[in-house]
Amino acid sequence: MILSDKPKDICVLRLSAIGDVCHAVAVVQAIQRHYPESKITWVIGKVEAALLQGLPGVKFVVFDKGQGKLAYQKIKREFQNTSFDVLLHMQVALRANLVARCIPAKVKIGFDWQRAKEGHSLFVNKRIEKKSEAHVIEGFMGFAHAIGVPSFKPSWQMPVTDADKAFAQQQLDGMGKVLVIAPAASGAERNWVASRYVEVAQYAYNQGFSVVLTGGPTQLERDLAAEITTLANFPIVDLVAKTSLKQLLCLLEQASLVIAPDTGPAHMAVCMGTPVIGLYAHSNPARTGPYLYQDYVVEVYHHNLEQQYGRSSKQLPWGRRNKGSELMKQITTESIINMFDTVVREQKLV
Repeated sequence: MILSDKPKDICVLRLSAIGDVCHAVAVVQAIQRHYPESKITWVIGKVEAALLQGLPGVKFVVFDKGQGKLAYQKIKREFQNTSFDVLLHMQVALRANLVARCIPAKVKIGFDWQRAKEGHSLFVNKRIEKKSEAHVIEGFMGFAHAIGVPSFKPSWQMPVTDADKAFAQQQLDGMGKVLVIAPAASGAERNWVASRYVEVAQYAYNQGFSVVLTGGPTQLERDLAAEITTLANFPIVDLVAKTSLKQLLCLLEQASLVIAPDTGPAHMAVCMGTPVIGLYAHSNPARTGPYLYQDYVVEVYHHNLEQQYGRSSKQLPWGRRNKGSELMKQITTESIINMFDTVVREQKLV
């Protein structure tokens, strides 16, 4: 434990991304359970705040990166009369490091030397313990341990309203078993093939599942959804760009099963307790995969890692990424269908 006293005022710094702030929620809520009287302030990105707004017992201060220098000035003004007992600096990106400089705290805890990047160590005065081959959420758990929170099993209570739940119920009304496909990641190279999504969706449809597409408003997501629905000759409900993040949370909760590449909705589904089949080629699923459903990942990551670097993940820096725009095409339709059958059987979805 780094602190000698129980912290009364805690600041959490994790700006992005959707999946990572979902991981951080489990850590924040574990801290709340251990220190119920402590005040928690979370400095967070604008989009991510829309997902988590209303999280019980947490004050959010939004950092809008689109405002440039003004965003940093606003953080300084927000905290000009504040001094936190501890800052949990849970992001190594340069932008986050610069934000950390604007947050007054007696103790600033950051990542260990091995995981510190982009000058991260210059903006902290304490570090969490090194943890080898850890999932992202396990790395975040190190911050809770550093302030005296004992080991815990991650769990989530996400802030959704009755209206959000009602929206999801209305969209899925009468569908029975629902397969949600969140087909798009943030980069095209991490997306699977539209025609193969259709083949898997057709198989699920033949097994009695309704199929729903979800995703955000980017053109990449819209285009991929349009291609999938155009290729399909059976009903697919396209809700891409038609939900808020909180409504999407509720859709994922009410789904029977989710299929997604390395993207935010996969981790949102984990928060809501819905099984996820994750598709991975570029990043190590043991580090960034759907945390509670690691056994359901279909991956070509390790094969490509050895092809590109001539060594295994245990012989390389943890989290080393593969390069290439065609890697996801190595994931076969058959492998996803086989995993679909496994999940249906194990989760008793029949």
